[in-house]
Amino acid sequence: MSLTPLLAASATIQLHAFAALAALGLGLVQVLAPKGTLPHRTLGWAWVGLMAVVALSSFWITSRGAYSWIHLISGWTLLMLPLAVLAARRGRVVTHRRSMMSLFLGALVIAGAFTLLPGRIMGAVVFGW
Repeated sequence: MSLTPLLAASATIQLHAFAALAALGLGLVQVLAPKGTLPHRTLGWAWVGLMAVVALSSFWITSRGAYSWIHLISGWTLLMLPLAVLAARRGRVVTHRRSMMSLFLGALVIAGAFTLLPGRIMGAVVFGW
């Protein structure tokens, strides 16, 4: 494992990757920690901010100058983040939980897994492809 490929990438890619890694770690804490507490709400706002950075920064990352299907996930994330926060504020806990878990799993875990493929920067970081 070497950070060299990531550190050699553009500032946008570095921002995107480090925000995604921070969101992944913080998301794991949020999944495992008690819900409805002040720390959960505070860390939740930080997670929402990180996810917004990840989604927004992706629009400046293209393969061969074109958007791909992964950018649909970014758009979905930007739509779902405020809706999930609104659900929590309105006391719709089940909707909030489902929305946030789907963002965590879909936009971070599953989409993140694709970054580990050969030819991708994170694949080079983790596996040295």
